[in-house]
Amino acid sequence: MTYDILLFLHVIGSTVLLGTGAGIAFFMVVSNRTKDPALIAHVSGIVVLADTVFTATAALFQPITGFMLAREVGWPILEGWVALSLALYVFVGLFWLPVVWMQIRMRDLARVARDANLKLPDAYHHLYRWWFAFGFPAFAAVLAIFWLMLTKSAIGW
Repeated sequence: MTYDILLFLHVIGSTVLLGTGAGIAFFMVVSNRTKDPALIAHVSGIVVLADTVFTATAALFQPITGFMLAREVGWPILEGWVALSLALYVFVGLFWLPVVWMQIRMRDLARVARDANLKLPDAYHHLYRWWFAFGFPAFAAVLAIFWLMLTKSAIGW
């Protein structure tokens, strides 16, 4: 019974991380294509909120449920697919933390442009390019973690 509950919580957490990440990316890209500071300010405000409420919460609980699940089953934490999953999780975090800052900054820049009835500044576009670029390795790593968790591939070091 404990295994089933932990597995359920871990799968829900991973689904929230993947789903929120993909949704945030979609809405940021679509709103950015409009070049409308008002729309971008609104959408990026929602994105920052979603990252705070959903992504951050799931990101905090995911390693806890993962550790408890591994302990319950007897998987060694620092070996094989579990260790690689943890390394990839840290890798994702190294991309996600700057992205959160970028989203907050882009939101603020869009709000200033909206309120002053100006075009988005170059600083916004610069941050957006970095935000966009950071998404690819992080998303690929999340997909790799999903693959490892589903297949529990034998990995020798």
